[in-house]
Amino acid sequence: MTEAPFRIDVLIDEFLNFMTIEKGASLNTIDGYSRDLSRYATFMAERGIFEIGQIATDDAVACLSSLHKEGLAPNSTNRTLAALRGFYKYLLREKKVDRSPLSHIELARVWSRLPDVLSLKEMESLLAQPGRETPADFRDAAMLELMYATGIRVSELIGLNLNSINWHVGYLIACGKGEKERIVPIGREACEKVKKYLETARPLILKGGRSDRLFLNRFGKGLSRQGFWKIVKGYAERAGLGKKVHPHTFRHSFASHLLEGGADLRSVQIMLGHADISTTQIYTHITRERLKEVHRLYHPRG
Repeated sequence: MTEAPFRIDVLIDEFLNFMTIEKGASLNTIDGYSRDLSRYATFMAERGIFEIGQIATDDAVACLSSLHKEGLAPNSTNRTLAALRGFYKYLLREKKVDRSPLSHIELARVWSRLPDVLSLKEMESLLAQPGRETPADFRDAAMLELMYATGIRVSELIGLNLNSINWHVGYLIACGKGEKERIVPIGREACEKVKKYLETARPLILKGGRSDRLFLNRFGKGLSRQGFWKIVKGYAERAGLGKKVHPHTFRHSFASHLLEGGADLRSVQIMLGHADISTTQIYTHITRERLKEVHRLYHPRG
């Protein structure tokens, strides 16, 4: 088949419309795809390439390499590659191209680095940081404990409402990527701290107002991603952990600690909400790294 002179920018708009209308992708997903694909189109335009059929594998590799050299985080590079693969899958289906220049590219795997995790001792130190004096203390303790107990994303945490937790059975319903819901067990410690927050602190934060959101800021409104990140950063500094800790660190540590404790990969995949088990398998690498570290520290000839 001879490829028609389809303009890259026009096809990107068509793809984003397809993802929005037919696939029902979330606003966050569309925004991310739009940024990544616009960056791709800009890079090609700077090379004098404006039509999709003119892009060769070398061009795609050069684009991804430039992002890596510019210091784009490995996770962001992976996300860009995922967006491009989705884009070309759509183009192949619509017969706008007869090949994908990405078919043999595995750069995401080459550039990805193991996510940062906390040891059990470090996590216990972090969870112990919130006090027991102010409403914010009880809220923070509940949020940190819940993040570690469930491995949910920060967007899922701040999106929880009062009906998201089933207290009788002991699980919560998280709304993940693509608005997909999943059930995740909570655990005794997290249940106790969230209940304590609901009974003693949340009414004081709400100050007679009304909100369906579970976790609130000091104005009685739903907490933001940035607000939670600042909370995590403050407690990590107070704990003196000596490493960067961000909201996703709880998710990484949750998965790593479960696998180290003997959990099977499939169960961890379900709790994390990963569509593909290969995404979850990165945590088996973490576990192997941890085993090597233990061997190095404690074996007489390590």
